[in-house]
Amino acid sequence: MNETTITARPGTPFIDTVREFDAPAGLVFRALTDPELIPRWLGPSTMTTEVVEYEVRPGGRYAYVHRGGEGEHRFHGVFHAVVADERIVQTFQYDGSPDEVSLETLTFENLGDRTRMRIHAVYGSVEARDAMIESGMEHGVRDSMARLERLLPR
Repeated sequence: MNETTITARPGTPFIDTVREFDAPAGLVFRALTDPELIPRWLGPSTMTTEVVEYEVRPGGRYAYVHRGGEGEHRFHGVFHAVVADERIVQTFQYDGSPDEVSLETLTFENLGDRTRMRIHAVYGSVEARDAMIESGMEHGVRDSMARLERLLPR
């Protein structure tokens, strides 16, 4: 099983996530952009995910809701750049912190039959980045990446 690496260097407003998948970049990209597949992997396994909207194109919007024993958590954003199988640039907002918006760049590095996905998230401040880390996001990201790996064909 591949490991998810999450790095948040002290004093910087960045979170970097790296994960390799045993699948070609096109399949990984599709899993991240197909609204029918999103609920099958996105979010902690203890919650369900409902996709409210998911229009993957420059200027397109997305919104989804995680529901479970911990309650309901809503997220939304805008896609700014989409290059199939290579890159997505999007904003990310949690409705629980409506004044905080991060900018995420996802890249898909083709390693033959494998793909290295990198997510570089930029926050408005170090404090906003720290609040995201303290929210428990690492658990949700690691759980999501493991679920995504299980979803991808071998």
